[in-house]
Amino acid sequence: MITNIEDFLEIRKKIKEKNQNIIFTNGCFDIIHRGHIEYLNEAKSLGDILIVGLNSDYSVRILKGEKRPVNKELDRAAVLDNIKSVDYVIIFGEETPYELIKKVIPDILVKGGDWKESEIVGADIVKNNGGVVKSLKYVKNYSTTEILKKICSL
Repeated sequence: MITNIEDFLEIRKKIKEKNQNIIFTNGCFDIIHRGHIEYLNEAKSLGDILIVGLNSDYSVRILKGEKRPVNKELDRAAVLDNIKSVDYVIIFGEETPYELIKKVIPDILVKGGDWKESEIVGADIVKNNGGVVKSLKYVKNYSTTEILKKICSL
């Protein structure tokens, strides 16, 4: 389900009443590829409810440059929403998901294996609330940047 943080806070109450845990990850997810799918499936396997914080178009441009994203935020959100391992998608406009993580308060915070645990934004929030931070397996040879380079070389 695509939602906003205000509506999700009500949903979160129900999740917690059921004693389910929340896994959180974030990213641009501009062009979905096998690496994304394997990563999201692994993240979901760690718990009950997987939340994906999705960078807005504005924040993607800050992070990746003026030519990105290729796909608009609502299109990227719709694709993520239709991946079976993803339960909720929340678009955020800041450069990092720190403020979103403060509100979601996930039990498990994950990023791809190319991130060291010490570099994962929001790790302090999760750990201070008794949660776990994990760097998941990195699927080599799959990246949006590499896909775009390949397309541009055709």
